[in-house]
Amino acid sequence: MKKLVIAYSGGLDTSYCAVSLSKEYDVHAVSVNTGGFTEEEIKHIESNAYKMGVSTYKNIDAVATFYKKVVKYLIFGNVLKNSTYPLSVSAERIIQAIEIIEYAKSIDAEYIAHGSTGAGNDQVRFDMIFQTLAPNIKIITPIRDKKLARQEEIDYLKAEGIDMPWEKSKYSVNKGLWGTSVGGVETLKSEKPLPSEAYPSQLEKEGEEKVTLTFKNGEFVALNGEENAPEVNIENLNDIASAYAIGRDIHVGDTIVGTKGRVGFEAAASLITVKAHHLLEKHTLTKWQLQHKEYLSSFYGMHLHEGQYLDPVMRDTEAFLQSSQKMVSGDVVVTLKPYHFSLDGIVSAHDLMSSKFSTYGEENKAWTADDAKGFIKIFGNQNKIYRQVNSEE
Repeated sequence: MKKLVIAYSGGLDTSYCAVSLSKEYDVHAVSVNTGGFTEEEIKHIESNAYKMGVSTYKNIDAVATFYKKVVKYLIFGNVLKNSTYPLSVSAERIIQAIEIIEYAKSIDAEYIAHGSTGAGNDQVRFDMIFQTLAPNIKIITPIRDKKLARQEEIDYLKAEGIDMPWEKSKYSVNKGLWGTSVGGVETLKSEKPLPSEAYPSQLEKEGEEKVTLTFKNGEFVALNGEENAPEVNIENLNDIASAYAIGRDIHVGDTIVGTKGRVGFEAAASLITVKAHHLLEKHTLTKWQLQHKEYLSSFYGMHLHEGQYLDPVMRDTEAFLQSSQKMVSGDVVVTLKPYHFSLDGIVSAHDLMSSKFSTYGEENKAWTADDAKGFIKIFGNQNKIYRQVNSEE
């Protein structure tokens, strides 16, 4: 039988694919941990995979890879899609797709399968990366090709002796290092919010708590003075902040296939990290660095979201973002409160808001009144000329 690798999550769609494809192929299941999986959950997914008839199962730990290849640049760029969403799931899918296709190549698989439908974004991300990195491996997508309804899949599995509790939960939750997406009946339309109980973290703490994020060259290197790998700091920050039910929101955006989409998310650590990093940049970067970073970061986030990660322009943009972080080092103090947080301030050796030069709105130490008058006269010269030349209009 021909060798096939399936991107296996353990849910209904990928279980249907595993069972049906095992009749025609030698199926090897693989899942990629980009954060959010416990050891028990991985063992449960593995057990289920073998029940579906796969030959082998492999879980790839890609949390550190996810940070180094993607999350780091989302922090450098302060990327929030539509000024709201930290690209939690779409960013994960990129690394998952890369890891899965590399695994397929390593075992000389001729085919690769995933359980995406024809209506969403993931089909685009997976297919584009698969066909770019391994154009000779054929992509198989039973759910998309057969336009299967959920009940059809359940009936098929039951007929094959796979009688598991496939009842769809009220809310679909996808947890990872950079945040958790939450979908439900409320997000299918435009007018209703998600109820509090739909979010995975509930309010456990009252009052306020201060935390200190330490950045070195833009990377999150310590939390409350304790140094760790950035991805570990993100996980630890999330454990602390989620007790305050911080980071809840609903993202509305344009899908790759041209429709509008709405999804809830909980992303305490990513929102705090991005906002704290951005505050530090406001103090340590020049105004031109900040201006150009803003549109390039938006470009980077959009192309990542739409599966264009492998285009060389992304490496070009990453080089710019990396270069911009040379002076982005220091501490940011954040106050955590029920359902929200506030940025207190920063301490940095590279703080350009230095009292050596001036105190905004109060005094200056670096120029005279005549210097200021001359600067203002020349600075406004172009507007003055334009108005005089076009005075009749």
